[in-house]
Amino acid sequence: MSYYTFFQVGSRNERLGLTGISHLFEHMMFNGASKYGPKEFDRVLESRGGTSNAYTSNDLTVYHDDSASDALQTIVDLESDRMRSLALTPETLEQERQVVKEERRLRTDNSTFGLMEEQLESLVFLSHPYRWPVIGWMDDIERISREDCQEYFRTYYAPNNAAVYVVGDLDPRATLELIERHYGDIPSGPRPPPVCSGEPTQRGERRATIRFPAQAPALLAGWRAPEARSPDAAALDLLQTCLAVGESSRLRRRMVEQDEVVVSVSASYGWRIDPGVFLVFAEVAPGVKLERAERALWEELARVAAGGVSAGELRRAKRLLRSAVLHELSTHNGVAHALGQSEALLGDWREAGRTLSQYETVTARDVKRVAASWLDPTKRSVVVLEPEGVR
Repeated sequence: MSYYTFFQVGSRNERLGLTGISHLFEHMMFNGASKYGPKEFDRVLESRGGTSNAYTSNDLTVYHDDSASDALQTIVDLESDRMRSLALTPETLEQERQVVKEERRLRTDNSTFGLMEEQLESLVFLSHPYRWPVIGWMDDIERISREDCQEYFRTYYAPNNAAVYVVGDLDPRATLELIERHYGDIPSGPRPPPVCSGEPTQRGERRATIRFPAQAPALLAGWRAPEARSPDAAALDLLQTCLAVGESSRLRRRMVEQDEVVVSVSASYGWRIDPGVFLVFAEVAPGVKLERAERALWEELARVAAGGVSAGELRRAKRLLRSAVLHELSTHNGVAHALGQSEALLGDWREAGRTLSQYETVTARDVKRVAASWLDPTKRSVVVLEPEGVR
C-alpha cells in the first residue's frame, strides 16, 4: 500500500528573503507533533514494516509512506497528527537548518551541475519565482525564523491545500471514513496568495560563465518551455527522448560517438504548473575546446528544427516513454504518485491514464514544429563551466 500527501506548495510559492522555506519545512515535518514526538514518525512506521520519504519541487511538497495495508490506520494517525499539530520549536528549526545548509553545500555549492543549473534558472527567469533554487539561497536559509515557519504552516499545510492518494488492497469506503475521522476536525487555512507568474519577453541569447575546479569544461543550455497543461508538452517529451535518451539518441550519436567532443550529453523537460525549462547538458571531452562541442550541439538542434526526426526515431521514443509510464503504473507507489502529479500539474487525476494515448497521437511533424518554435537560438540561455585550479 502507498499513502501520498501532496501539498500544493513549493519554491514557486516563496518570496525573496524566504527562499528555501518549502524544502526546509519538508525536513521539519519529521520532528514530532502533539501525539507522536520527535523522531517518532519513522520509528512507529518502521515498527509496522513501513517506510517513508518526501521531496520538494518547484511546485509541490510531497510525503509518501509505503507499508502493508494493515498499517493504514497507523499511517493515517501519524499523518493527520503532524498536519494538525506539528511541533515548531526553536531547537528543531535550528537542527534542520544546519542539515539543509549542509545539503546545499553538497548538492549545489560543491557540484558543477548544481552551480550551473542554479545560474541557468536565474537567466531563463527574470521575475518568476522559478528563478531561485528549490533549496533556497544560503542567506535566506539562515534568516528563516520560527514565526516565518508558523505562518507558512498555517497557510500551506492546511487540508484545503492538500490532497491524499491511497493505493493498495483497501476497502474504499472504510478508507474514506477513516481519513474523514482523523482529518475532519483540522481547520482550513487562509487561501494561499497568488503567484506572480509573468515574465518579460526574451529578445536574445543570455549567457553566463562559471569558474570552478573541474577536469573539463561543461555546457548547460536552456529554453523557456510551456507549462504541463500545454498541448505541446507531449511532443516536447518525445523530442527530449529522441535527442538524448539511450545509446542511439540523436545527440549521443553525433556528439559522443561521431565527433567525440563530449563524454556525456543529456536533455530534460520537466513538467511544471507554469512555463518551465527545456535543458541540454554536455560534459566536454578532455582536450576538446568548448567552442567545438557547442557548435556541434547547435548544429544538431538546428538540423532537428529544420528536418525533424525520422519515423524510426519517433517510434523508438514512443516505445521508451510507453515503457516508462507502464513501469510507473505497475506499482502502488507509482500509481499514487502519478495520480497526485496529474491533479497538481494538469488539474485532473484522470490525466494519468491518458498519457499513453497523448504520446501515440504525436507526429514527426509535431516534433519538428516544437523543436523549431521552442528551441529558438535567440531564446536560449547558456551557462558554460570554465575549469580553474586543476592541474
